[in-house]
Amino acid sequence: MSDIIQLLPDHVANQIAAGEVVQRPASVVKELVENSIDAGATSIKLLLKDAGKTLIQVIDDGKGMSTTDARLSFERHATSKIKDAQDLFNLNTKGFRGEALASIAAIAHVELKTKQESKELGTLIKIEGSKITSQEAVSTAQGTSIAVKNLFYNIPARRNFLKSDTIETRHIVDEFQRVALAHPNISFLLHHNNTEVYHLKKSNLRKRIVAIFGTKMNEKLVPISEQTDIITINGFTAKPEFAKKKRGEQYFFVNNRFIKSSYLNHAVVNAFEGLLENGSHPSYFLYLEVPPNSIDINIHPTKTEIKFDNEKALYAILRATVKHSLGQYNVAPVLDFNRDATLDTPYDYNKKSTKTPTVPPITVNPDFNPFKTVTNFESTPNISNNSNTTSYQSNFKKDTGNWEALYTNTEPLEATKQEQLFETQQETETGKTFQIQKKYLLSSIKSGVVLINQSLAHQRILYEEFLENITVKEASSQQLLFPVNISFSSADIEMIYTIKSDLESAGFMFDEFTKESVTIGGIPTSISESQITLILEQLLDDIKLEVPDASFSHFDVMAKSFAKSLAIKTGTVLNNKEQENLVDDLFSCREPNTSPLGKPTFKTLTLNEIDAIFNK
Repeated sequence: MSDIIQLLPDHVANQIAAGEVVQRPASVVKELVENSIDAGATSIKLLLKDAGKTLIQVIDDGKGMSTTDARLSFERHATSKIKDAQDLFNLNTKGFRGEALASIAAIAHVELKTKQESKELGTLIKIEGSKITSQEAVSTAQGTSIAVKNLFYNIPARRNFLKSDTIETRHIVDEFQRVALAHPNISFLLHHNNTEVYHLKKSNLRKRIVAIFGTKMNEKLVPISEQTDIITINGFTAKPEFAKKKRGEQYFFVNNRFIKSSYLNHAVVNAFEGLLENGSHPSYFLYLEVPPNSIDINIHPTKTEIKFDNEKALYAILRATVKHSLGQYNVAPVLDFNRDATLDTPYDYNKKSTKTPTVPPITVNPDFNPFKTVTNFESTPNISNNSNTTSYQSNFKKDTGNWEALYTNTEPLEATKQEQLFETQQETETGKTFQIQKKYLLSSIKSGVVLINQSLAHQRILYEEFLENITVKEASSQQLLFPVNISFSSADIEMIYTIKSDLESAGFMFDEFTKESVTIGGIPTSISESQITLILEQLLDDIKLEVPDASFSHFDVMAKSFAKSLAIKTGTVLNNKEQENLVDDLFSCREPNTSPLGKPTFKTLTLNEIDAIFNK
């Protein structure tokens, strides 16, 4: 039998490796920006076109590369960061595997310009699909500029799997924010389609957070600081009242590297115990410094997961540190066995003397006897003493002697309620609905009963209404008497601007866009002014969480987000009319069986199924 195992050609091996390193444009951004940081850059520019699909260019003022290093950097496993296996456990750099540039060059057109400070000329290298097409000496600034064009041009199947420009841009911004938050001492610039998204100057950590997430973030932050033998913790958490329904602004950095850790996240959430509403998530920006040899960062291709040597100790220290800061800055309630300051005498009154209150004279009838038999029940006695007369009038009706009847009905109240309930049920007609636990509706049908989830059912109803209004009908708008100005981060503003035309098709009217806010002058007639922020935040979250794109752009995502935001929630009490309308509207939908996200809206129990429950 002939041999069947063979070595893969280099270009095929590089494309396979690229699949692990380069999942989307954001992966390229992460690798290139991290290389710039390792090169000692103090200023980094990121230029994008079409969400990175057409162009990703990173320009830095780092130390640059020699001609030999520039050429060698595109070889697989070529790196300046490690020399032997032991170096993997003492890393102080971002990139170290030597796969990034080789993988990127295998699936794109790459143009590299680089120059060292001591050299007069730099080097220009052009590569297409791992093949170097040209190399020459050029005049260029100190540092490195690398442009990645036409990503996945030679793997069209991979390119087809990319999401919409909005979602891909969101992923790039996420990576950009993580790197920028980890290095406030470096200035960053982000341009997308010739529009400036971020211009972050060198600053301290607090200013960097505010520059990324907007000026309103400044008032939300609570400082965190602790130093022990095994870990140093710095950063900020947001006050409990600013907790969000979605996990958004949660950042862990270990030795200036962004990581994800559900274990450490649990420690932070535990520190907020008793301060958050159910379903709320705290925001935090926490920076942990540990000895490099106490962690392993080589357990995941994206290097966002880390293995700690002493997780339990770190958990306890982190939880205690956050809890202490919340108490120190009067965010968490504390026990105080001293005086209550609210009982102190106000300053303006502490030297004033008290006065005895004066009241008008009280007059009584000394001859009044409540047990004396009243002979004239229709009489109206008047009592008056002076000009300031207080008149008391009382009309008594003659008793018929049937007062015992007031005490004859001694049945328990619950029994009366039960009788009324049974009477109501006996009079019930087919189609009558009942609300159960403020969550479900029970409705009788000819074949049995149907149990409806009121929130999911309402989502289906609203979803189809919104979708029809957006795609079929001409959406109607209502002009706001006073335009509403809402603050968002720069990245969120960019995302809203990207889908501006779709939102206008849904009925929104925009007056002005700034870097940190948007002014809305009109809204769809189906929503109220108080719901604007909720709806836009929900829409942004859905886009960030990659709600699948519909064939008609963002309309489907918008309809789902609007429905989720505005649907009645569990715990809402509905009267009989509202219950009946909900049932009727649900079964008038084109697809009443499921919610917009595919969850069942109702369950039918036939009479046979009900009988089977009691005949077991």
